[in-house]
Amino acid sequence: MNLPFLLPPPVGFSNNPQWNGKEFVVGDISLNILEYSENFSGWSDDLTQLHEESAGDNHPIDIASRMDAITQVRQVKPTADTVIMEIGCSSGFLIKDLVKEFPDSVLIGADVVKEPLYQLAKTLPGIPLIRFDLLKCPLPNSCVDVLIMLNVLEHIEKDGEAIYKAFNLLKPGGKLIIEVPAGPTLFDSYDEQLQHFRRYTALELKEKLEFVGFKIKRMSHLGMLLFPAFAFVKYLNKFAPKGWTTSTVQNNAKKTRKSLIVRQAMKLEIKFLSHLQLPFGIRVLITAEKLRS
Repeated sequence: MNLPFLLPPPVGFSNNPQWNGKEFVVGDISLNILEYSENFSGWSDDLTQLHEESAGDNHPIDIASRMDAITQVRQVKPTADTVIMEIGCSSGFLIKDLVKEFPDSVLIGADVVKEPLYQLAKTLPGIPLIRFDLLKCPLPNSCVDVLIMLNVLEHIEKDGEAIYKAFNLLKPGGKLIIEVPAGPTLFDSYDEQLQHFRRYTALELKEKLEFVGFKIKRMSHLGMLLFPAFAFVKYLNKFAPKGWTTSTVQNNAKKTRKSLIVRQAMKLEIKFLSHLQLPFGIRVLITAEKLRS
């Protein structure tokens, strides 16, 4: 089995890679990960490790985020020919859920980090994993039906260019499922430690998506019930001493992961409010479509 589009040769090779269902084959060499380029200006392997150790795969907000993304993919009604790509798959929490939910579709994981992808290849064989910088995207245009980018765009300095690259990746009629941190005025030292370049308003992200040609199909927020307390803490952080350490970030993530209040609030939101267009929250959620010409 090969992917339904032609991949260019990776760095150091002259042959086009072929996916055989288990690994990439380039000439006589087999590769678990197809590597093209890197860009650590907004992310790193160390930061990935920090996030996984502190938030893990069971942080209530991240669980809700993954559930929402899967709900959006379901509405596409994927078939065996549907190509679903997650950019920013990291350790694979979402893509593992996607494999269970859409086992017959063509699933691809991509990220700019390295070590998490190699670890993921060991635990999730049979899923093609590609390492590349979105701003230097090596993939052909119009090759993906559903593109998922959760908490990725805020780590890219040239976000407008990244949105344009995402637009090009999608086939006409393809869907972009995107999530970013909400509230520019809430940007603090915590965001800096997480290597965020910015936080967004829903309107700002909507306008940036529409500028390159997307049509907004759905716009909402995640974490509305938690937002007042979240905003209060973020504003307090602006007066906190400089020099936050990674342990501070780690401890905050662990506290909210174990919080019964956080867990119950997200359960209530998922059960009763997820079908609504929520006007504010911790994260902005948008599903956009690349219109057919």
